[in-house]
Amino acid sequence: MQWDHYRVLVTGAGGFIGSHLTERLVVMGARTRALVHYNSNSSWGWLDRSAVKDSLEVVAGDIRDQDSLRMALKGIDIVFHLAALIAIPYSYQSPLGYIRTNVEGTLNVLRSALDAGARLVVHTSTSEVYGTAVHVPIDEEHRLRGQSPYSASKIGADKIAEAFHLSFGLPVATVRPFNTYGPRQSARAIVPTIITQARTEPALSLGNLEATRDFNYVADTVEGFISVAECPEAVGTVINIGSGREISIGALAALILELLGADIPIVSDRQRFRPEGSEVDRLCASNGRARQMAGWQPRHSLKEGLGETIEWISDHMGLYRPAMYTI
Repeated sequence: MQWDHYRVLVTGAGGFIGSHLTERLVVMGARTRALVHYNSNSSWGWLDRSAVKDSLEVVAGDIRDQDSLRMALKGIDIVFHLAALIAIPYSYQSPLGYIRTNVEGTLNVLRSALDAGARLVVHTSTSEVYGTAVHVPIDEEHRLRGQSPYSASKIGADKIAEAFHLSFGLPVATVRPFNTYGPRQSARAIVPTIITQARTEPALSLGNLEATRDFNYVADTVEGFISVAECPEAVGTVINIGSGREISIGALAALILELLGADIPIVSDRQRFRPEGSEVDRLCASNGRARQMAGWQPRHSLKEGLGETIEWISDHMGLYRPAMYTI
């Protein structure tokens, strides 16, 4: 696929995964437009610090606003839709905000893409839509279960994307990443939480230590998005982007402490637990479809990815508040 032939829009381009994907597209030669969330400081999020910011067209807007999307999608061939509210704990406090952003916002993106004649929309899902695994590894046919307002909103978004493909013929491919980590990730996620606490606190204060997750380094997740976009057979399908390996939160914490050379206790803090019935106990991806259909597989081991993440976070500790439980 010759990316320099395409005009590409990334929604949520100022965020963690979105900024890495935007940079990768620029490096590959795509004529890239970045949609960042409008704010009074004119901040582009992580793109403010990007080495490729001068090679981007940046548009500020809000996916909840149809007018800003109509302008952002003008002349666009391919849309990577990543903009979303993603923090699970905050979704318990503001479920309506998640519906408006993740469901209605996605509807607006799809409508605008259809009106603009876009050739492809790559829609971002999440492994949280599966809920606790009924069978492992989790394939794309696994049942969906909204165990949090966040996951319910993403199920709604996924189904709206499916409906626009089936009802209106909009070319949509859905990428379903499992737990992405890496440089730029916020303290709302477990890996930065462990690293920053390990560097500054006398003990690690975490939630459920027994839950397992399938962790993927951000560069691998980005290559998953690219691989799906380059695969015509992916249109109309859902594709998991996961390593196929699971690790408990307790074991992950122990591994990070080992890599840091730190010897501090790990404490399970009830404040950090999800409500009863909402905890997703086990996530482990089947990535057979990604391998066979899109030719994708992860390249970084967990230790390699954690090493790079530790190095980046250690150089940017001023961006974090380790003693605070960030929701």
